[in-house]
Amino acid sequence: MGIHDSTPITREPSGGRVRPRVHRAWGVAAAAALAIVAAGAFATMPGLLVGPLRAEFHWSHGAISAAVWVNMAVNGLIAPFSVALIDRFGLRRVAAGALLAVAAGAALTAVLTAVWQLALAWGVLIGAGTGSLATAFAATVTDRWFVRRRGLVTGLLTAAGVFGQFVFLPVLAWVVEHAEWRTATTAVAVAAVVAAPAAWLLLRDHPADLGLPAYGATAPAARPAPVPGAARRALRVLRDAARTRTFWLLAGTFAICGASTNGVMWTHFVPSAHDHGMPGTVAASLLTVIGVVNVVGTAASGWLTDHVDARLLLAGYYALRGGALLALPALLGPTAEPPLIAFVVLFGLLDVATVPPTLALATIRDSFGPGDSALVFGWTLAAHQVGAGAMALAGGLVRDALGAYTMMWTGAAALCGLAAVLALLIARPRPRPDAHALR
Repeated sequence: MGIHDSTPITREPSGGRVRPRVHRAWGVAAAAALAIVAAGAFATMPGLLVGPLRAEFHWSHGAISAAVWVNMAVNGLIAPFSVALIDRFGLRRVAAGALLAVAAGAALTAVLTAVWQLALAWGVLIGAGTGSLATAFAATVTDRWFVRRRGLVTGLLTAAGVFGQFVFLPVLAWVVEHAEWRTATTAVAVAAVVAAPAAWLLLRDHPADLGLPAYGATAPAARPAPVPGAARRALRVLRDAARTRTFWLLAGTFAICGASTNGVMWTHFVPSAHDHGMPGTVAASLLTVIGVVNVVGTAASGWLTDHVDARLLLAGYYALRGGALLALPALLGPTAEPPLIAFVVLFGLLDVATVPPTLALATIRDSFGPGDSALVFGWTLAAHQVGAGAMALAGGLVRDALGAYTMMWTGAAALCGLAAVLALLIARPRPRPDAHALR
């Protein structure tokens, strides 16, 4: 069996024809996608809750955005430690525990009475749970179970997260508007509780557990021994990566990525559209279109990453995203006109398309230590979420101070222009010895 054909085969009883069988790696990827979708449903809900929380508790945009900043910062900072914990305890335990943390945070959100409780429940618990099942989790699944098709699988798992973040939005927006916001948070909490045992039963930690090679490998690899000192290892990898120029350029561009997507769209698009007279259900539906188109954009970007210079992809993505955000204030209105729909489609194609090329650059084996690539990307993701949280907070403060979000959109566009330049400054990676096997 060559490296280009690792699919297990089953011989017919007659010994004649060979019948191919789907590699178990794809089942593990599907189980990981289920957990990611369940956790992702919470990521975009703050945008739906700004109005109801302001109406019920009279909190300012800035105060609510501060809790969202805690959520995004914890979401990002937990990622590298979750990768280390996966190395210590396995994919199944971390995934199930993360989903239960998400459910607990949502349950507490339904009974909160003070803004600090929102920061604790939504910020810390849900931030930690969703962060443990974010892109670094997807990177670990890909790194363990796939040798070939890594770009494609990374794109599909990333798209699963975006799908979870956006696909439920119109229903949740309808529930918030016609029933009660606590009903919406409780419903998503129940989904997380249901997904936890499913993740435990369907996920497998490593191909060696089943005596299989990873997809695209010629022979099974030995299962790595449990790694003690998860926190110390995560900090050591950060220390070593921080000595390289590549890491800082990747972290800087990905921080801008978070600021120009999660930071502005997830938290402030619905309130901004509402300022222009658009109903919340319509704005949420537009975000859902972004999520659906994301599946195409991210999967296509994964394929392109396997064939095109990742630095050029990043520069192009950021330049196009900046132009789109600069035009958005002029497109918003009480209804979804064709120019706004065109923006939504373009933004959806670009939104998470940056992940596969960034992951590819973060896992260059001659730039970072062997076996540390997923952790390096985890720290890069932490920068993404810290940037997202900072922009979410800045957007709320801008809205409180100026009464409009226009300056927030303009600032996000300018940052995208800077990211395009930074992407071109990343050193050209040297091909890996096994690069021919990954294409």
